[in-house]
Amino acid sequence: MAKILKKVALVQKWASISSGMPSCCIIPLLTVANIFVTLPSMVSRRLEEQIAELKEKLGAVIVAHNYQRPEVQDIADFVGDSLELARRCAEVRAETIVFCGVDFMAETAAILNPDATVLLSAATACCPMAAMIDGDKLREWKNRYPKATVVAYVNTTAEVKAGSDICCTSANAVQVVQSLPNEEILFIPDKHLGHYVSTRVSGKRIILYPGYCIAHVRLRAEEVRLAKEHHPEAKVLVHPECREEVIELADAVLSTSQMVRYAKESPAKTFLIGTEEGLLHRLHKENPGKKFYLLSPRLFCANMKKTRLKSVVETMKLKRNQVTVAEDIRLRAKQALDRMLAVV
Repeated sequence: MAKILKKVALVQKWASISSGMPSCCIIPLLTVANIFVTLPSMVSRRLEEQIAELKEKLGAVIVAHNYQRPEVQDIADFVGDSLELARRCAEVRAETIVFCGVDFMAETAAILNPDATVLLSAATACCPMAAMIDGDKLREWKNRYPKATVVAYVNTTAEVKAGSDICCTSANAVQVVQSLPNEEILFIPDKHLGHYVSTRVSGKRIILYPGYCIAHVRLRAEEVRLAKEHHPEAKVLVHPECREEVIELADAVLSTSQMVRYAKESPAKTFLIGTEEGLLHRLHKENPGKKFYLLSPRLFCANMKKTRLKSVVETMKLKRNQVTVAEDIRLRAKQALDRMLAVV
């Protein structure tokens, strides 16, 4: 606030000099709305210019998850879901990958593209679900179910991926599990995604690890019912990390980028969205003639919002928050990721 008031004073002084009027007469020309809209936008433009300059200097590519802040998505070279980001990071030829997301995503980029320097845009941006399982816990569960094929949701650490047979994302989990010859599957760590997969495949015994997404589990069935009462014409799109009773009320269960494609292709004009609120930016941007409503104000991931334009600039300028993975772990984790990418 102090910085804004200081800038207002400078603007007043400039206007006073330019017009020959005393500064006390100038303030009516500067409405509060103009002050609070214009100055932040000027700061944002300067940060965007700095990011463009640093990108060229570092030979960098910026990738961002669909849950990032709108202004962060807008400066990214590519925005997508976990599967799309994994593919892009594996294919991109850049000296530096700046990852606007959370820790396990940047690790995945480092695993798939070891020749690039991978920088995480916010050092403390972590995934609580990924932290629900580590190498020791995985080994304990593998000892419990020695015959099971381990399918690791990509929302896991490099160490956990390295101890797994194959990875999956919310976009391809059903296809990955269907592709496996083994009947017994240990699905880690998201029990809700795992349960959803179990309802879509046959001939498999899926053992669920008790992890979950702290944002998606906040969405309750009663909120969906209430929203449908207010918008009976709307299509309900929810993420497979949601609770079973929420999924049962949906018209479609989709990853974030699948939601974007569904909205584009559907003749429907109104949609109720059951995933983290950051996706609304892409949905509105890419479907200007359609309406999107978040099913719950609690669909919010604080870690995904830690990245700001300023943190992107600082990360690139200082080359900080570099993400590295020990080579022995990287090679084993890459095998699990490569198997996933070979399926779909």
